[in-house]
Amino acid sequence: MYRLKVGKHVAGHRYSYDSDRPTRLSQTQTFPLQETRKVPKTNTAPAELPDTTSSPVDTTGNTVEPDLETGSTAQLTPPPRWQFWNRTDRPERPRREHHELTAQAHLKTPMELFKEILYSSWMNLLLVFIPVGIALHFVDINPTVVFVMNFLAIVPLAGLLSFATEEIAIKVGQTLGGLMNATFGNAVELIVSIIALVQGKVLIVQASLLGSMLSNLLLVLGMCFFFGGLKHKEQEFNTTVAQTASSLLALAISSLLIPAAFHSSLGSNSVSDSGVLQISRGTSVILLAVYAVYLYFQLKSHAFLYDEVATEETEEAKQHALIPPLWAIGLLILSTVLVAICAEFLVSSIDGMVQGSGISQNFVGLILLPIVGNAAEHFTAVTVAIKNKMDLAIGVAIGSSMQIALLVTPLMVLLGWALGNNMSLYFNTFETAILFITVFIVNYLIQDGKSNYLEGFLLMAVYLIIAVAVWFYPTV
Repeated sequence: MYRLKVGKHVAGHRYSYDSDRPTRLSQTQTFPLQETRKVPKTNTAPAELPDTTSSPVDTTGNTVEPDLETGSTAQLTPPPRWQFWNRTDRPERPRREHHELTAQAHLKTPMELFKEILYSSWMNLLLVFIPVGIALHFVDINPTVVFVMNFLAIVPLAGLLSFATEEIAIKVGQTLGGLMNATFGNAVELIVSIIALVQGKVLIVQASLLGSMLSNLLLVLGMCFFFGGLKHKEQEFNTTVAQTASSLLALAISSLLIPAAFHSSLGSNSVSDSGVLQISRGTSVILLAVYAVYLYFQLKSHAFLYDEVATEETEEAKQHALIPPLWAIGLLILSTVLVAICAEFLVSSIDGMVQGSGISQNFVGLILLPIVGNAAEHFTAVTVAIKNKMDLAIGVAIGSSMQIALLVTPLMVLLGWALGNNMSLYFNTFETAILFITVFIVNYLIQDGKSNYLEGFLLMAVYLIIAVAVWFYPTV
């Protein structure tokens, strides 16, 4: 074994000659030599010396060295070139983890951070309607105009709420981040429902909650299947996760059917009304317990079922790691306050708009208000579906509907109980029927774990049929 010094010094380092691009070596490198021996010192030279002007190459591409005594060639086997870059004693270059990327946000100036927030979505162009909607509320003007302005103002605020929640979720980790997304995923619907319930508009609350479920299950999921299917011939998703959410939706539908059947059996009287309220309040507590168990199932005990969804969420979130946590918390608080203000003016203008335009309260609650609350989720779900991330798209669409059914609706019933409003789980026959049909169709389409654009078009067609029926359904 010989120790050979290879290369030359360049700027204090040693480089080899075996490629056009220098390869950095250590100070010395050991090469094993096979079948080479030291030549004894003698006064006579060998009869013939082999030609040493060129270095023979064996079949493997390694250079060989001639033996000065026998004339045979001895194989010189230096380590492969890739070993110079993967030596065990060479420190590995650290990868840029996601927390390092988010840490770069602290180096930005306030103006740069403001631009990051403003450029996070094209929907932020509608932010100009926030001061307009607030100002028109205090002016003697047509309530329809006030409704439209605040309607347009809430759309970008919903996107900023989602953006801020994702930024905070990146910092706190996957488990707590998933809990935050579950809590703030339907913040707009929750705020609008609370304001309407405080004003005593129980019909608007019930219609908006039901409309949110219809919008997510038919319109959002249908658009995901349709636009994703236009780019990809057939898309696949995790049937276990989707069917688990659908089973929970079936449970929520059962909680609405039972009060309706109870009311229909006894007729409309004081005994029936009192019994429906008591059943609804007890059922709401049970639904909240079911939702808590589901969160533990999703985030803790059976989190492996949602690993692919969590991975897709992480990949999407890495694109939005743009602002530090304190800015995200401040944005979340500011967006929530502005949503509450605009929602207050929006709900206050509903009565005047209904009387002046002839649009029924059912259409406002079932069709219009869900578009406001779900605008950001619509855009997100369709975008990831086009990228062939169907598990995440279905998690947004079906998961949001499940949160409305198991979290927001029971909370509204209990809040109405505390406020003295008769908010219950009793929906009329028309509303209960269309929700039952919706859940039935969605369960039927997702059971094979595949989707295409035709299935998406069918879901959107069902939503349009329901919208036409709601338009002609009078306010009772």
